[in-house]
Amino acid sequence: MAAEVLANGGARVTVYDRMPSVGRKFLLAGRGGLNLTHSEPLEKFLTRYGDPTQRLSAAIETFPPDALRAWSEAHGQPTFIGSSGRVFPKAFKSSPLLRAWLGRLDGLGVTFALRHRWIGWDAEGDLEFGTSGGPKSFKADTAIVALGGASWPRLGSDGEWAAILTAKGISISPLRPANCGFKVTWSDVFRDRFEGQPLKGVALSFGEHKVRGEAMVTRDGLEGGAVYAMSAMLRDAVLAAGEITLHISLRPDLTPVDLSARVSASRQKQSLSTFLRKAAGLSPVAIGLLQEAAIASGLHLPAMSPDQLAAFINAVPVHLNGIAPLTRAISTAGGVLFDEIDENFMLRKLPGVFVAGEMLDWEAPTGGYLLQASFATGAAAGRGALEYFAHK
Repeated sequence: MAAEVLANGGARVTVYDRMPSVGRKFLLAGRGGLNLTHSEPLEKFLTRYGDPTQRLSAAIETFPPDALRAWSEAHGQPTFIGSSGRVFPKAFKSSPLLRAWLGRLDGLGVTFALRHRWIGWDAEGDLEFGTSGGPKSFKADTAIVALGGASWPRLGSDGEWAAILTAKGISISPLRPANCGFKVTWSDVFRDRFEGQPLKGVALSFGEHKVRGEAMVTRDGLEGGAVYAMSAMLRDAVLAAGEITLHISLRPDLTPVDLSARVSASRQKQSLSTFLRKAAGLSPVAIGLLQEAAIASGLHLPAMSPDQLAAFINAVPVHLNGIAPLTRAISTAGGVLFDEIDENFMLRKLPGVFVAGEMLDWEAPTGGYLLQASFATGAAAGRGALEYFAHK
């Protein structure tokens, strides 16, 4: 996006990419449908970034969701709003948009240097890259670094840039997983039987916060949309306390009275699992989780009264004792502090060097917010570089 803004402004642009082809993480983002942005009002949209700095807010306000949708349509990919308010290209995939985008950049004269890994600056202050033929240096009037966070390193974003910028005196908040899963010490029986199975239509609660959606049982814990939506607060709590308790409501659509009435029926000769499946409408994995939590809590489900059982079904305690590795996270929290950049996204300590995307210290939930901020900050850095070059 920065390259397109620069080229439209008349600059000669070269994009250096460490991978053999460009846009690999962009293609991954569209694997299940490219969620470009979200259709909710901008005022509410901005709250999804927690407490964004004025620079992040200003970048998104300058290039808001409507502008991103118009940009996509200008590249031959009109968009539509899904039932959840999320915005997708009508083609649904990333590849048609990426092909059109690269064609447009080619028409603007943008060149690409692939398999070039940025390693900093040489003794003369020129940009230095690692290549198959050894280190190579290139002189540039301005440079924009948009190297991603540290999730999905096999696609190129491994966070190596943090050491390069730290050596230049740039303050960086530690890179941490965002939109991530969490570790739970499951029993062997539960893990082997239910790994990979979804808990559908549940509600997760931690403190006063509650999110409805879906969670997925993994070999080492939990992940999934509802977990990702709470991941920032859960991550910070786990880092602070080491272990926290998340509560899962397995039938959030039922009131305590209704659920209690359902489990008050006589079991007759049914097994407890069959009874819970029929009376409470619980799936096998939900029943397994209920039994797993009861054993961990020293409780005996058949001995519970209907009210106690109903309460337990809608507040199943799950102990989170770790965070899934950063390499498995959807996105990255932490990065270059906003105090290190000016209003044009230029590093104050390195004039002529601009920063965009996940390298900056912000995070957001899934739902189109990640790509929107990446596009918007890329455009902002491009505008800033044009202004800097014009006054140089």
